[in-house]
Amino acid sequence: MTDDSTATASTATASTALRCFGDGDPLYEAYHDDEWGVPLHGEPALLERIALEGFQSGLSWITVLRKRPAFRELFEGFDPERVATFGPDDVERLLADARIIRNRMKIEATIDNARAVVALHDSGRTLDELFWSFAPAPEDRRRAATFGDIPAWTDESKAMSKAMKKEGFRFIGPTTAYAAMQACGLVDDHLATCPVVLGRAGAAEPGAAT
Repeated sequence: MTDDSTATASTATASTALRCFGDGDPLYEAYHDDEWGVPLHGEPALLERIALEGFQSGLSWITVLRKRPAFRELFEGFDPERVATFGPDDVERLLADARIIRNRMKIEATIDNARAVVALHDSGRTLDELFWSFAPAPEDRRRAATFGDIPAWTDESKAMSKAMKKEGFRFIGPTTAYAAMQACGLVDDHLATCPVVLGRAGAAEPGAAT
């Protein structure tokens, strides 16, 4: 998820600090607090996040969040085995459903990505292990003060994009790959002033990492 918001919290308390994004919308707040930056595993869950990051390109993330229940319904829970069987009739069915983002290239890319996951399984591998192999070492990262300090892509996301494209994945350029890394917790880009971070610090034992 990419966002142009900049956190400018004026206090150092988790109860009053501004979120990195999402303040004022309960759905967006819940995503920020409970999902963004939290480690995520599992084939359907990862396929969903990769797909939705692709659908988000050029749009706001809250638009995607509001449509996520319909995406999950129409893409059968993002079960790779099921989505991989979708054909031309399914593409037309999806294009006709106004509950989701109707973009032919992105719909077809999601189907192709499901097929790429199935191909990984056929070769004895998983999307989970491929995706998580690009997680940077946490000690190599410093928590940013503003969104302007967070990169749009990294060496790891560039390598992920290259490797996944080689495996047949589409709509997974370095920037989308990095957004997916943020969404799935490979990196934790909550800002230093974010209430999520401040809350962890307040709950931690003295000297514990946050």
